[in-house]
Amino acid sequence: MQNTNTIDSSGNGRYSQAESWLFDSEEPILITGASGFIGTRLVKNLLDKGFRNLRCLTRFSSKASKLEALRDHPGDSRIQLITGNLLSREDCAAATGNVRLIFHLAAGRGEKSVPDAYMNSVVATRNLLEASAEHRCLRRFVNVSSFAVYSNRQKPEGSLLDESCSIESQPELCGDAYSFAKIKQDEIVADCCSRFSIPYVIVRPGYVIGPGNPAITGRVGIGTFGIFMHLGGFNQLPITYVDNCAEAIALAGLKTGIEGQAFNIVDDDLPSSWQFLRSYKRSVRSFKSIYVPHWLSYTGCYLWERYSTWSEGQLEPVFNRRLWHRYWKRTRYSNRKLKTELGWAPKIGMAEGLKRYFESCGAGRV
Repeated sequence: MQNTNTIDSSGNGRYSQAESWLFDSEEPILITGASGFIGTRLVKNLLDKGFRNLRCLTRFSSKASKLEALRDHPGDSRIQLITGNLLSREDCAAATGNVRLIFHLAAGRGEKSVPDAYMNSVVATRNLLEASAEHRCLRRFVNVSSFAVYSNRQKPEGSLLDESCSIESQPELCGDAYSFAKIKQDEIVADCCSRFSIPYVIVRPGYVIGPGNPAITGRVGIGTFGIFMHLGGFNQLPITYVDNCAEAIALAGLKTGIEGQAFNIVDDDLPSSWQFLRSYKRSVRSFKSIYVPHWLSYTGCYLWERYSTWSEGQLEPVFNRRLWHRYWKRTRYSNRKLKTELGWAPKIGMAEGLKRYFESCGAGRV
């Protein structure tokens, strides 16, 4: 473990929290992936709730300027910045010492190969849990998962996808390293936490929008073939604004009586893919797109999958029916459990969230 320093902040008065949390404000909390898109918002959210002993783990290559800026947050806060690698057992042991609560946001993103994704999501998570078990002080582990773990194949079109839906049972057939790794990560969390008697909660955000994440989700469409192919149609998009997502993750760590549960994170008033794409073109930039009907996109995925099998993998199965069911099948989404059991409510409405997101996308192009 290297490059450790402490940031002290002071202000007039302290945050008053009427809630009865599982932890008090002085207990050590570890946030992995703290310098990331969601991680920085989670750190600020915890500070706003009055938690003052935060340990932020970042990668060696990560920029911590946004975390550094939180030194001016009102209150007597201590933010400990730690640079390390979760593939190192020594770094995991140093990061988890005396920690009561872990928010695990770090994961392998952008890896093209299954082995790389597995190492950075699954092996890293196992190392973190094993190190925590040795210290014998962890009272809750919050694993940030993804909607990518759901199968959605057994439900008819237009059905509701919620926390009761099936997890993909054959992740090796997904054709997607990220989905494979997140499914296996959830499995290792359940296994290790059971063996080590560590209480855990899993949260599964939908597509997280906000300043700092300018990409258009693949649930809307893809630009792989030189022109943007709109695949979502009138599908509802499982979107959450980054500040709303951070609030849900924080509550999953702090609320009592939710051990062993999973929570999907989506906002209210979800737009359709058509609405999102029209607004993006109007607010950010105009470009040509072609709408691909659902029957045609399904047929294309089926044929791609069959040819991949026939060619014995010469053409990788990056498009397949499992992907179609997860991304482009007509599906509805719910945040009912998030609201009823965590008391969550979106701080930023959908209209305002989309406005901020589109403005940030436009500013990034200047």
